[in-house]
Order: sequence, then C-alpha cells, then structure tokens
Amino acid sequence: QVRLVESGGGLVQAGGSLRLSCAASGTGFRFTVMGWYRQAAGKQRELVATITNGGSTNYADSVKGRFTISRDNGKNTVFLQMNSLKPEDTAVYYCNAMIVSNPYWGQGTQVTVSS
Repeated sequence: QVRLVESGGGLVQAGGSLRLSCAASGTGFRFTVMGWYRQAAGKQRELVATITNGGSTNYADSVKGRFTISRDNGKNTVFLQMNSLKPEDTAVYYCNAMIVSNPYWGQGTQVTVSS
C-alpha cells in the first residue's frame, strides 16, 4: 500500500522560510510525478509545484521565485523549500505522487504564516 508522509510544516513569520518533506513508500514502482498542493480555509485545493522523475519542474505563478521543489528519486522523497513566505501562503500542504495516472496523497501538513 502506497503511503506518503509529510513533515516540516509549522508557524513562521512573514518573510521567513520553511522546508517541507514527503517520504513515499509501499511500492516498487517509480513515481512519475511528485508534487505539492495546498488548500487554504474555505478555498479549493490548488497546485503549488510538481517535479517529474527527470527533474522537470512546474510552479504556480504565486510561488515562482520563492519556492523550490526537489526530489531524491533513490529515496522516493520530495521537498519543498519555501522562502519569503507570505500570510497568503497559509494553508494545509499536501504531498502528491503519481504512478502513471494513479494519484496518491499524504495526510497534509499545516503551514501558517503570521503577518
């Protein structure tokens, strides 16, 4: 059974940094795409960033230049370095991993940015 476990969320002041990690386990298949989504209170879940197993990245416009996604294919782990955080970045952040077209989700980690 595929399992994704996130860590690294917390409370930070505006302008600060956090690093999220997500470790995937439970499969011998390679995750084709791994990424991060977020859901703020009262809003729909939205894409933050994705990275393919070849290293190609994609970012939401709202985080470009501030967030960096990376992955360790050997450990099935994906990271999200978040710098220059803003109050509007406050949300539950979810790890996502794809095996072909099958999505898997983590339980989410809260990120709160105070002004």
